[in-house]
Amino acid sequence: MTPDATPQIEAEWLTLADLTEVLGEPLGRVRRLLDELHLVGSRRHGGLKVPAVFIQDGEPIGSLRGTLFVLHDAGFTDDEAIDWLLTSEESIGIPPIEALRAGRKSEVRRVAQSIG
Repeated sequence: MTPDATPQIEAEWLTLADLTEVLGEPLGRVRRLLDELHLVGSRRHGGLKVPAVFIQDGEPIGSLRGTLFVLHDAGFTDDEAIDWLLTSEESIGIPPIEALRAGRKSEVRRVAQSIG
């Protein structure tokens, strides 16, 4: 994937402090969610931030963790995984994160496995 091939969806980014508020969890639990890949963040623009779209109904999207494992197994870094999730994927028709939010995890993971 080339960096400017397809526009990314506009994402609001949450700091760790924001995440404690949104998730209603203490900082230690938020860090554990990141360590255990329930969430993934980027330090590209300073401190660690997570796309707000990775949270649904006050919790990390349940299917995100398994999808992140598939992407990491395919050799993606955290930043590359975030970019892939936020960028429209031709074979899915929408950004993979939107498909995950709509409950289409099998389709997203199948495409993620095929790019590895």
